[in-house]
Parts: sequence; C-alpha cells; structure tokens
Amino acid sequence: MNRKSLSISLLLTAADLGQIVATWLLYDPQANALIINLGWGVILLSAVFGWLPIFTFRSRGGVKGRGYIHTTVLVDTGVYSIVRHPQYLAILLINIALPLITRHWLVVILGIIGAGVICLNIFEEEKENLGKFGDAYQSYQEEVPRLNFLLGLFRLIYRRRN
Repeated sequence: MNRKSLSISLLLTAADLGQIVATWLLYDPQANALIINLGWGVILLSAVFGWLPIFTFRSRGGVKGRGYIHTTVLVDTGVYSIVRHPQYLAILLINIALPLITRHWLVVILGIIGAGVICLNIFEEEKENLGKFGDAYQSYQEEVPRLNFLLGLFRLIYRRRN
C-alpha cells in the first residue's frame, strides 16, 4: 500500500469511526421516529451491498491469495451487475443513514468527509481496474453504473428482457 492509499484509508477510518461514535453519543430516541426508521432502513440496505460482494468475489472472482478482494478475473455478475462498487456504496449509504438517525451537524460533517474520501477511492480503484482488466473493464463501465443502484437495477432488467 502506498502513502496516498494509506492516508486516504486512515482519513476514511477516522471519519467513519467518528461518525459512528458521534451517532451513538448524540442519539435522541425522542426525535422524529419516521426519519430515524428511514435511517435504519438505509443501514439495512447498506448491509446488502456490503456483504454480497464477499460471496460474489469468492465464488466468481478467481480469488488468489490473502483475501476475497484479490480477484484474477473481472466479476460482472450478481451484485456487480447492478453497481461497480457495491461496498463503497454500502459505506456511502451508512454516511447518509447516520445523519438521518441523529440529525446532528457533527455527524453530517463527518459523513460528508467520509463520502468525499470514498469518492476519491473509487476513482483510484477505477484507474487500477482499467490497468488490470483493460478493455473488458471499459465495456463494464459503460454497461454498469458506478454507484446508482436504481439505474443499475433498471439496466439489469432491461438487459434480461432483450
């Protein structure tokens, strides 16, 4: 891991851990239940996008070595047929959900920082994937949205009908 990647990872970790701790400390159970429940619903959705890639990579990624993210083939099935970066989407959804749960300015600011760092990570990873998988990844980029899972679901349904 190079210095830039390490710095980005440390900043993301600090922002996200800070957001989680602040949410825990600033939680107000007397607040608007509808908004709090919406936040919890977004967290449940994030769990889907957070966990499915682990199973998809292990079963279809030709994983070699240390962990499930070390794929040897481009995975474009399962959750990866909906969005290109489901685990980053999961983190972004958490960055949205926690401010809904607390509605506190500190949690919002930490979420914005976390989301910004995630976006930087996504662009770096896309460059790496283009280098690793070449034209196949470029075609994949044209077919599957980066993070927009609603558009991804629509496109997946459309592809299956045609």
